[in-house]
Amino acid sequence: MSGITDLDILLKNMEPNLREGDYVFCTLNTHEYDLIPEIKPLAIFLEDEGMTLVISKELAEQRGYDYSSVFKAITLTVHSSLDAVGLTAAVSTKLASKNISANVIAAYYHDHIFVQSANAESALSALKEFKLMGSEI
Repeated sequence: MSGITDLDILLKNMEPNLREGDYVFCTLNTHEYDLIPEIKPLAIFLEDEGMTLVISKELAEQRGYDYSSVFKAITLTVHSSLDAVGLTAAVSTKLASKNISANVIAAYYHDHIFVQSANAESALSALKEFKLMGSEI
């Protein structure tokens, strides 16, 4: 089943959902890669410099992993296509207008926005404005 590509439909139909918990971005050393099944990260990305994981703040603290910021995750609950054009830009622009940084991860079914924990409610309100205003960016 492929997702929606029409930006207007995506923005009008998305329901931003604040996930439970606090998340952090951290990295693993090469010799720790075998720990991934045990850690069960929310997301993984292999960069040239190392592997980035998105995990719960609680787990990072238990394992002594370094992180610099604490985030909340907002899932855009509309089935967006990976071929859709403009969703990331619209969401990032909306949040930037409220002085909120957006760390976006696109997955198969949904886009996920990580915002600083202190800004989570403001970010959620800002994203809900799309529904109130139609698709105006």
